[in-house]
Amino acid sequence: MKITKDMGIGEVLEKHPKVAEVFKELQIHCVGCMASHFESIEEGFTAHGMSEEEIDAAVKKMNAAISEE
Repeated sequence: MKITKDMGIGEVLEKHPKVAEVFKELQIHCVGCMASHFESIEEGFTAHGMSEEEIDAAVKKMNAAISEE
């Protein structure tokens, strides 16, 4: 499964716990947040001030992380 920015944060973290490392690296602390259950990656990262380019780069890192699973 390829991760996309429209996927739910909670859904991605549940299926691929290794992605939490990418969140930590980016200093995005959505892992334990209640909003992670209803926000998409794009919504959450935008709320943290990330640009579209930064979000795309983060999603690319997430996909690289899960390719190692």
